[in-house]
Amino acid sequence: MITAIVRYKLPATIGRKECLAHFHKIAPGFVSQKGLIRKQFIWGENGIAGGVYQWETLADAKEFYQGPWLDGILSRYGSYPEIEYFTTFAVAQNPGGEVIYTEPPVEPVAKAAAA
Repeated sequence: MITAIVRYKLPATIGRKECLAHFHKIAPGFVSQKGLIRKQFIWGENGIAGGVYQWETLADAKEFYQGPWLDGILSRYGSYPEIEYFTTFAVAQNPGGEVIYTEPPVEPVAKAAAA
């Protein structure tokens, strides 16, 4: 599993209300994206917005951040987004108390922790 953090600077003409309205408009279009597990739409008072995405694979993420998605970011905000990719080892879900491990533990570490 891959987590991607995407950030971009909003133009001064796009404030909280405008960003919220845009995210409400586009959010349903993300539910059918190949390999996307979830996306959190984020906005900060510092004029930075973006998303925190969970993907099945790095290839799915990199494929998505090209073409129409990138063209839309450039046309709306006038600059390239900053994208960071991370391997996700575990997800703790609350409520529910479920922990999802994406890889088995490394044997020597698991033995040391049990001792």
